[in-house]
Amino acid sequence: MIPLTAKKIKHENDPRKTDNNYSLLLDNLGYCYYKLGNPKAVDCLNKSLKIKLEQNDQYGLIGTYNTLSLLYSKTDQKLSKIYAKKAYKSACITNAAIYKIVGLAKLIEKSEGNELKRYSLDFIKIADSLTSARQKAKNEFSRIKYESGIDKAENLQLKVQKIENELELEKQKNRNTILYIIIFFTTAISLFLYLHLTIKGRKEKNKAILESEIRISKKLSDELADDVYHTLTFTENTDLEKEENKEELLNNLDTIYSKTRNLSKENSLIATDENFNIALKEMISGFKTADINIILNGFDLISWNKVEKNKKIILHRVLQELFSNMKNHSQATLVSINFKKDKNKLTVVYNDNGIGTNKKTTILKNGLQNVENRIKTINGNIIFDNNSEKGFRLTFSIPI
Repeated sequence: MIPLTAKKIKHENDPRKTDNNYSLLLDNLGYCYYKLGNPKAVDCLNKSLKIKLEQNDQYGLIGTYNTLSLLYSKTDQKLSKIYAKKAYKSACITNAAIYKIVGLAKLIEKSEGNELKRYSLDFIKIADSLTSARQKAKNEFSRIKYESGIDKAENLQLKVQKIENELELEKQKNRNTILYIIIFFTTAISLFLYLHLTIKGRKEKNKAILESEIRISKKLSDELADDVYHTLTFTENTDLEKEENKEELLNNLDTIYSKTRNLSKENSLIATDENFNIALKEMISGFKTADINIILNGFDLISWNKVEKNKKIILHRVLQELFSNMKNHSQATLVSINFKKDKNKLTVVYNDNGIGTNKKTTILKNGLQNVENRIKTINGNIIFDNNSEKGFRLTFSIPI
């Protein structure tokens, strides 16, 4: 180890001379010189004292003053006492109790009379205060130690509670994740079904339109075209001056007009407003003749305004198809239609006393395939009664 006196100290014009470390080094060096009996001790301590006074380092001044007081204790008691007082004063300024006790102890050694009494009383007062503070600190330490044990138990309980809460949060997080996955897949499946049903509905609608166009084209070809051709042939090859020929021509033209009007009605726009029931009755009454009687039951008991527009159109077209089939194929003289509403369902029962047919023949030969297709497009049900040899019966239900 290198002796402190062997260390080099910077020149006093070194800018670091005002640094606390530099003054502390001078204090320690001065104390070493004092112990060695070297007069350089005074110079080092005075330099340190100057730096600390410039910095107003009261806490550092305590040590320097105490060392100077010790240095002069054998050579100059008066000066030694002065430095002891200054050390005590700095200790009071910094309120350092230990240094105050040390300072008072030195002043007691160097004082007498009233001054000795005063310093002694101050010493006792500070010493009692320190003793009380130590006891208080000891009691406080015991209390802290006791409370620390309680705190440890409480902290352990809190840690357990925290772990349980974290586990519960993790479970909740997992449940939320599963819920989000379920919602995602449910939404995806719902969207898929919606698109599938929408596309399917469009296809069925287009199919119904195509079939309707084919049916219209067939009627034009099978009925009107033949009637027009025969009428033209009749006018070319017959003497229209004769009264009976004129009468036959007029009948032919009236037949063509009636068929054209019926075909137009079958494919014209359908009223779906508050006049729907009136338009539906007019359509049905158009099939009533001197030979065909039509009976409606429960028609006026239905709240038609509560039925959706597209379902009104389907109902109108279905009844139109049934009556057209009846007029062209069944040879019926009596038709009855019963309307009944049950909760959210409208049930219609069609009966006529025409020729009996089985279900397959009805659908394929009498054009009732359109009826079944239309009912299915609105999620309805249809039942053909193919057990009757005389008459025709059909029941269908649609949600409303």
